[in-house]
Amino acid sequence: MLFLGIDLGTSSIKVSVVEANSQKTLCSVHYPETEEEIISTQVGWAEQSPEKWWQNTVLAIQKAHATKKYNPADIAAIGIAYQMHGLVVVDKQHTPLRNSIIWCDSRAVEIGNEAFKSIGQSYSLKHHLNSPGNFTASKLAWVKEHEPEVYEKIYKIMLPGDFIATKLTGEISSSISSLSEGVFWDFKNNRLSESILTYFEFEKSLLPEVKPVFSEHGKINSEIAKELGLSGDVKVTYKAGDQPNNALSLNVLEPGEVASTAGTSGVIYGVSDQLVYDNESRINTFAHVNYLQDKIRTGVLLCINGTGILYSWAKKLLTKELSYPEMNKMAQSISTGSNGLRVLPFGNGAERMLNNKLVGAHIENIDLNQHGTAHILKAMQEGIAFSFRYGLDIMKENGLDPKIIKAGNSNLFLSEVFQRDYVNATGVPVELYENDGSVGAALGAGIGLGYYKTPSEAFKNIRKIKTIEPDETAKYEEIYQEWKELQLLNKKLKAI
Repeated sequence: MLFLGIDLGTSSIKVSVVEANSQKTLCSVHYPETEEEIISTQVGWAEQSPEKWWQNTVLAIQKAHATKKYNPADIAAIGIAYQMHGLVVVDKQHTPLRNSIIWCDSRAVEIGNEAFKSIGQSYSLKHHLNSPGNFTASKLAWVKEHEPEVYEKIYKIMLPGDFIATKLTGEISSSISSLSEGVFWDFKNNRLSESILTYFEFEKSLLPEVKPVFSEHGKINSEIAKELGLSGDVKVTYKAGDQPNNALSLNVLEPGEVASTAGTSGVIYGVSDQLVYDNESRINTFAHVNYLQDKIRTGVLLCINGTGILYSWAKKLLTKELSYPEMNKMAQSISTGSNGLRVLPFGNGAERMLNNKLVGAHIENIDLNQHGTAHILKAMQEGIAFSFRYGLDIMKENGLDPKIIKAGNSNLFLSEVFQRDYVNATGVPVELYENDGSVGAALGAGIGLGYYKTPSEAFKNIRKIKTIEPDETAKYEEIYQEWKELQLLNKKLKAI
C-alpha cells in the first residue's frame, strides 16, 4: 500500500509517494522547476492562480509517476499540505471567481484592525486567539467591499488545500484547524465564530462542511483518477496548513514541543495545551492537527514573511548563475558579523510580529570599498536568523521557552552557515531531521485512512541527521542587539 502527499507551496508543488509499512519515501518531485511567481499588481498585494496550482499539481503527480519507482495503482490515499491563510472563492461549478489572495497579502490589514477594535480586543483574543488581522476572514471582507460583483457569485470559500482536494474529489470540506487559521473559529464556544460572521455580515453557508483533519474528505473523481493513473478507490484523508503539517512531519504533537521552517517565510511553531494568545497578536494561535474540542492542542505560530524569499531575491539579482549551495559557500567565506553589514529581511508584506507594519527589506551600513556579494549573502542569513530571535523573544513573553527546536533538512536549513547563525542567534539547539512536507502529508493520509493508529506510529522511523549546538552566543548577542537597535528599524516601527 502506498500514500501520496501533496505540498502546495508558494514557489512550487511538491509530491512524494511513501510505502505504508516501511514508511520509506519511494519518490519526491516538485513542479515547476523554476520558482512560481507571486502576482503583485499593487504594493502589499500578493496573489496566485488556484487553477495554476491545480495544473502544477497534475504535472507534479505525472512527473512522479514517470520515475517508474512505484505502481500508481497501489496508491490508496492522498494527503494535502498547503500554504496557510489564503482565500479561494468559487462558484457553484467550483470554478475560482478570482485569483487567490495568499498568505503574505497585506491589503486587508486595516479591515482586520477595525474588526479587532469593533468586536473588542479582549473578546477577540479570548475567543479567536488572534486579531482578524490580514487573515482569511478579513480578505473575504475586502472582496465583499471592493469586488461586490465577485462576492455575490460566491458559493463557497476555502483555503488553498481545500481547493486541491475539491479538484480531486468534487467535494468541499474544511476542518477546525483550517478554519481557525482564517479566524473563523470560536475556541471558547467550540463553534464557528458568530462574532466574525455577524460583524462582516457573512452568510454561514459560504463556509465548507467541517470534518476532522484526519478523515475522509472525499473519494477521487473517476475522470481525475483516469487522468492521473490512479485507482478509482483513492480517498483524500488528510488536509492541513503547511506549518501544522511540518510539525506533524517532525512528530511535534505534544505540549512544549517546537518545530521550525525557513522556506519562503520563516516559522517557529510550538505546541501548547492552553488557549494561548499574545495581547498584540504578534504571534498567532491556531488549532493543531491533533486538536480536539475536549483535548486542547494548539499551535502557537511565529511567522516572518521575509526569509527564504529574500535569499531567492538575491539569487535572481546578484547571483543568477549560481545555485543555492554555491551561494552558501560564498557566504561561508565571510566571518561572523559580515564586516558590519546588516540586513532587515522584512520585504514581503506586513509583518505580524511587527504589529502588521510594512517595514520593507533594507541593507544597512554598506561600505563600497569593503563589501561584496559574499558579504551581502552572509548578512542576509544573519538578518534572517536575527528576525527569528526577535520573534522568539515575543514567544518567550507569552510563556513558550523551547529548549530544543526540530527542523527539516530543507530550504535555508540546508545551509550550514544558516544553521550556525540560527542556533547562535536564538541560543537554542536545533535537531535536524530528514523531513519533507509532502512526505508528512503522505503519512498524514495514512493516519486519516486508519492504517496508522496514532500519529506517533506514522513517524516512528523519522531519522535525525544531527544536533547543532550554539557555540558563539555571546558574539551573536552583541551583533543582534546592534541589529535590533538599527535606527532605521526603530524609525519605521515608530512612524508607521
